Amino acid sequence: MRPTRILLADDHVLVRRGVRLILDNEPDLTVIAEAGDGAEAVDLARSEMPDLAILDIAMPRLTGLQAARQLTRVRPDLRILILTMYDNEQYLFESLKAGASGYVLKSVADRDLVEACRAAMRGEPFLYPGAVTALIRNFLERAGQGEEVPDRAITDREEEILKLVAEGHSSKEIADLLVISIKTVERHRSNLMAKLGMKDRLELTRYAIRSGLIEP
Repeated sequence: MRPTRILLADDHVLVRRGVRLILDNEPDLTVIAEAGDGAEAVDLARSEMPDLAILDIAMPRLTGLQAARQLTRVRPDLRILILTMYDNEQYLFESLKAGASGYVLKSVADRDLVEACRAAMRGEPFLYPGAVTALIRNFLERAGQGEEVPDRAITDREEEILKLVAEGHSSKEIADLLVISIKTVERHRSNLMAKLGMKDRLELTRYAIRSGLIEP
């Protein structure tokens, strides 16, 4: 059997180098492409056709979660792992909703990542122990209250616009990056402010930081 072909996406070169050393040491795993941001990861997934994508959450242009949602649509056969420094329940749930097969902490990547890759390729989920606890607690809370996890307040496209606005891009730059009209960008921006009850870029930026779309 040929090795699992892996796309590795993280905006820190040193992190990618360390993770690649872990993976390339295994005879059944090989890194065939590296990306420095989420948009590049989506492009490489289309051109290089990896079997598995390992995505960091906090990346420029597109976050790992945004990239995972796009990849789930354009490459439904692609397995996805989230590799992150954030031991955070919100990110965990968003990762699973985005189509990820597993959620691995960078702090224990040397211990967990190889097994997570193999589990993903077997079609099995991989979660670190704390994540399993969070899922069980969430399930019990929902069952007790008879509630479902609420949907996100904004759409995927609005989230893309929000991230780029918070990163300081002008409406023209956003329109160029997303290949849409400036008028469409402005409409999405107005919808965002109305939905979130916000009035300017500063408030949108604070929301983006709280939501993990950009780093403070």
